[in-house]
Amino acid sequence: MTKTKYLTTPLYYVNAKPHIGHAYTNVIADTFARFYKFTGEKALLLTGTDEHGTKIEKIAREKNLNPKDFVDQMVPHFKSLWKLLDICYDDFIRTTEDRHKRIVAKVLTDLETKGDIYKATYEGWYCTPCESFWTELQLEEGKCPDCSRDVQRLSEDNYFFRLSKYQEWLIAYIHAHPEFICPEIRRNEILGFLKEQLEDLCISRPRARLGWGIDYPTSNEHVVYVWFDALINYISAIGYGEKPEYFTSLWPADIHFVGKDILRQHTVYWPIMLRALDLPLPKTVVAHGWWTMQGAKVSKSLGNIVEPTELVQKYGVDAFRYFLLKEVTLGYDGAFSEILFRERYTTDLANDLGNLWFRMASMMDKYFQGEMPALASASVLHPLYQNSLGLWDLVCEAMKQWDPRQALSAIFAVVKQANQFVEENKPWVLAKSPASRDELAQVLAVLAEAVAHVAVVLLPFLPDTAGKISERLGRQDAGASFDKASFTKPFLQTGIKLTRGEILFPKLEEEKPQSSPA
Repeated sequence: MTKTKYLTTPLYYVNAKPHIGHAYTNVIADTFARFYKFTGEKALLLTGTDEHGTKIEKIAREKNLNPKDFVDQMVPHFKSLWKLLDICYDDFIRTTEDRHKRIVAKVLTDLETKGDIYKATYEGWYCTPCESFWTELQLEEGKCPDCSRDVQRLSEDNYFFRLSKYQEWLIAYIHAHPEFICPEIRRNEILGFLKEQLEDLCISRPRARLGWGIDYPTSNEHVVYVWFDALINYISAIGYGEKPEYFTSLWPADIHFVGKDILRQHTVYWPIMLRALDLPLPKTVVAHGWWTMQGAKVSKSLGNIVEPTELVQKYGVDAFRYFLLKEVTLGYDGAFSEILFRERYTTDLANDLGNLWFRMASMMDKYFQGEMPALASASVLHPLYQNSLGLWDLVCEAMKQWDPRQALSAIFAVVKQANQFVEENKPWVLAKSPASRDELAQVLAVLAEAVAHVAVVLLPFLPDTAGKISERLGRQDAGASFDKASFTKPFLQTGIKLTRGEILFPKLEEEKPQSSPA
């Protein structure tokens, strides 16, 4: 039996509302999950929220709320955004759920029994925003190496996980499994990090300093470190230790999608935790870059948030998904600007894809009463038709290489070719001569087939738009799966009735320049 593809996003920290970075990760993960289902595989997508730690406790206190009430108020913001973005996740886990807490306790107890956790006094530097300890050598100019904020000196008794014990094993594993960390630039980054001696990981916090966390199973005086707690979600959500058949049907995960800022936790801490538990490692950790504005990372802490909801309400969900997937190569940073967003909307979506549909459907209405002409055997040899069939291989290969941007480039190259095909063949001229009726029919038949294939292969990327086009072509492709044989054949039956429908991507109103200050 074929294993179900198991894809995950990180658990998003609920100290503030979600922004474009969170949306980007989930759009990527959703696109790949849809793509696997589209190509006939089973896939399960997990997302969720990370709800413990110092930052949550601090913000809740400032709002005169207890932490649980605060996170209960924040989680709906994430769920509503995923609904708005048409993210079809299969499970949503919260770290405050009992199913998660039980497995965290089991993992800690098992690792203590095995001797991979010990208690010791820690003296070092602590960064409250990152909730991380650092040695003197790890500090950069006396500040946290991750966020450049001030750190404080602490001395306290805590529990430690023996990361250092497994360092050489992890280095060997990464070298032996180049597919484990993608892209290559991120793999090299982790291998560089592992050249320095790993410190054992402090996995608890004294309850006297932090009350908001999962109870440490063997100590009433400690709670679990938020990162150790959160990483376990990938196995707690699928029943590790409680639902063995379900767990083994999904684990190991096929893909963890993460941002590059949490790469170390997912490719150093997490694989070592799994190794200590005698569990297989995820097949691939795909780390994407940051979205930047004017050279600075878009982040809650910097306050330069890009609000996804406003963009979707203004431009539509598929325009937002298209921009995220097309604007940057997965793994690298991308620069966000609304001016660029509008350009992509107008050029690629409105002028190219939207205009192609409207022209084809309008000419079908005008010249054939909306009915699909018969596609002649000779017409299937036309380069446009053949290139539309060739999208299967191009898109599959691009997705295999973790490159949805290249997949969309291949699809929109056919869209451009189809628009050029209209200009070259001038159906409006052919329609003036009864002698050219058959030629006109073949031009529009080839064009319609190209549009149909474009719509089908766009389903994982722009599900709403692709679904609308397929429905207007008399097809019900949403949720359907394909293979190469079923894709590389004519889609449209002779005589089916096409429905032109509304404009797919309406023309944008001119942005009004901001008035000068008085």
